[in-house]
Amino acid sequence: MISTEHFTALFDPRAIVVAGASTHPGKFGFVALHNILSCGYSGEVFATNRERAEVLGRSTFADLTEIPDGVVDLVFVCTPAASNPELLRQAASKGIRAAFIASAGYGESGEDGRRLQSDLVDLANELDMVIVGPNGQGLISTPSSLCAQIVAPFPPAGRIGIASQSGNFVSSFMNLSRQSGVGVSRAISVGNAAQVGVIDMLEYYADDPETAVGLVYLEGVPDGREFAKRLEAVCRRMPVVIVKGGASGSGAKAAASHTGSLATDDRVFDGMCRQVGASRASSVAEAFDLAAAFATLPAPSGPRLAIVTTVGGWGVLAADATSNTSLELVDLPDDLRTTLDGLLPPRWSRNNPIDLAGGETKDTVPAVLDAVVRHLDVDATLVLGMGIQSNQGRLEREGPFYPDHGLERIVAFHDRQDSRYVEVALAASAASNKPVLIASELAVADPSNAAVSAVREADRYCFPSAERAVKALHFMYERERWLASFASESSN
Repeated sequence: MISTEHFTALFDPRAIVVAGASTHPGKFGFVALHNILSCGYSGEVFATNRERAEVLGRSTFADLTEIPDGVVDLVFVCTPAASNPELLRQAASKGIRAAFIASAGYGESGEDGRRLQSDLVDLANELDMVIVGPNGQGLISTPSSLCAQIVAPFPPAGRIGIASQSGNFVSSFMNLSRQSGVGVSRAISVGNAAQVGVIDMLEYYADDPETAVGLVYLEGVPDGREFAKRLEAVCRRMPVVIVKGGASGSGAKAAASHTGSLATDDRVFDGMCRQVGASRASSVAEAFDLAAAFATLPAPSGPRLAIVTTVGGWGVLAADATSNTSLELVDLPDDLRTTLDGLLPPRWSRNNPIDLAGGETKDTVPAVLDAVVRHLDVDATLVLGMGIQSNQGRLEREGPFYPDHGLERIVAFHDRQDSRYVEVALAASAASNKPVLIASELAVADPSNAAVSAVREADRYCFPSAERAVKALHFMYERERWLASFASESSN
């Protein structure tokens, strides 16, 4: 039976051995060893090579029988499928409790491969080992600075736990993590999921103090009823975001040849997600938006949204985006409108969205944000227009007249102001325990922008657009409604 101790050996091993290390920089056995050694893992690292060749300046053993007893917890397997049963026996004899198998040639390759895969699982169970894969790309664990994978990148530390039936989508999510600064706790590609799969990883993440939200790429499940039951139990303990492949006929066929997964009926799967409280995203980008929101924002207590914008058009599109959600644009209370009248020029919108109409100054923006976010009739706030001063400052900094003509001073002022606006907004969020979402295309167009950088430095997510921010908030509120309905049913 797979236990927490097995997963500890997998994600937080005392020492690791790469089986099948190679001197060729294009081989899995080279890349895996390189990545483990390059990302700060502090445990001892061993490697095997049949010729005992030196790899990356390190000596190797001919096989696992030569490594010390009771020291290594995890073996990363890059050896051919035919040799892996003996390798697992050697590993177990050395006290190794976990194996990640990158080797292909198993269930994804036909009937013979499926038999090999079944035999491998039987052997692992007999040896009391957890095996992940085969046909997987690896795992990362930022609490242990562990990058045991055959692909890049290595993300910043954070609270998102990734589990995927495709290794490349693990990379996609981690690329977005690096770009946005919203970090990852654990990530793993389960490959063919011969012994353990995505749901096993989610159950581990749900009890992992390093992880706040599960982020999943899924192509199919072998037992839909059992999967739904276990997923609901996970969703009661943490948010889960799922993006699913194989929704179309051609996609289902591709999934079967990719990992051997049998895709489920898409409409049934969609209904299951709603019923068990999982958030189903329509794309990888949307899935990361949702996971980042769950990982970094307090949950909304209600649907009432206020939009604060420096430009009217942005507010119009944000308001449009709410029309297909369960969110509500709050009618501005009289006392809040009176407060804003005293802060903004008469031409401000006097409605929600709150268009500042050019009234943004070093004093008014903090006061407006504080008044809006803290108001009892507002459950969440979306802020648009952060970073436009710094964007002008960047053009001036890069132009031919800088730093003369007072440009050095005004550029520095623009950067300070945008940073301050973000700090005030996020401080109001923390003080009120309400979500404040900051959205700007500069998150993608210029990640070094002062406002975007300030969001990142606060360990928050700068949404690339208002529409994507609204969608994420909608899913957050839907989860709160699901939890409330579940709690209500339990009390009856």
